[in-house]
Amino acid sequence: MRVITQHSLGGPEVLTVEDAPEPRPLPTEVLVRVAAIGLNPLEARLRAGEMPLLGGPPFVLGWDVSGVVEAAPGTWRWRPGDEVFGMPLFPRPARAYAELVAAPALHLVRRPAALSHVEAAALPVVGLTAWQGLVDLAGVSAGDRVLVHGGGGGVGHVAIQIAKAFGAHVVTTASGSKREFVEGLGADEVIDHREVDFTTAVRDVDVVLDTLGGRTVWRSLAVLRPGGHLVTMTSEDDAGLGAAAAAAGLRFSGIAVDPDPVGLRGLVELVERGALRVHVDRVFPFEQVVEAHRALEAGHLRGKLVLTV
Repeated sequence: MRVITQHSLGGPEVLTVEDAPEPRPLPTEVLVRVAAIGLNPLEARLRAGEMPLLGGPPFVLGWDVSGVVEAAPGTWRWRPGDEVFGMPLFPRPARAYAELVAAPALHLVRRPAALSHVEAAALPVVGLTAWQGLVDLAGVSAGDRVLVHGGGGGVGHVAIQIAKAFGAHVVTTASGSKREFVEGLGADEVIDHREVDFTTAVRDVDVVLDTLGGRTVWRSLAVLRPGGHLVTMTSEDDAGLGAAAAAAGLRFSGIAVDPDPVGLRGLVELVERGALRVHVDRVFPFEQVVEAHRALEAGHLRGKLVLTV
């Protein structure tokens, strides 16, 4: 089979398409023939050596996959021909930038007809991050005021829709060029972060979902109501931030996404009732992974990038 691998750390040009042995699924795993692969900013950081999660090269990146079960020798949960998608093994290597992936059967769910393989591959990492932050951690419910930072990005654009589906009033920060996009997702208020200081534009927020980090996550403490909840996907280990939240009478949670078939099925339910759509900014063929990673690093995306196999 073909894989996208790298033998050194660096820019997108270190990614190469090579032949590799097919993976052999262990008991409780299935072999999936990959149709599409979702790309995430984390993978650009790993490729460049900014994080040591996968150790040193050579390694194969990727977690977001959608495809067809080719073999299921050690599990009753799936049969050859079943169409599935998921985020297997995260944060351990799933080696998803490949034509075939061996994945735990429990880390996959059935692909619904409402999602193409491209859309399904775009959903797991961003969808589960938003679901686990808003639903599992924050318990968002009808009438809550929710602030989503970076509403036009991968996690943000899904988070807006999840919060709306649970009955929340959603405020989001986004660049002016993305106003129409995030309003189309259901955002009730849009703050152009280039023009307006969000701390002067919003108050008494029940939940902040932070996708940006830096000064933004710290300044978000000021907009929460007493007892409000700050959930961040960027500063989960920041003890100082947690202490500052506690001193202000606020709750603080860091989200490090993990494989979750219950959450995935919750996302599928929202998709099937028309409450959630995943936006794919651009699609690249497998062989154009270098160009795809250049686009990933350039940022300013609406939703996700996807490779097709």
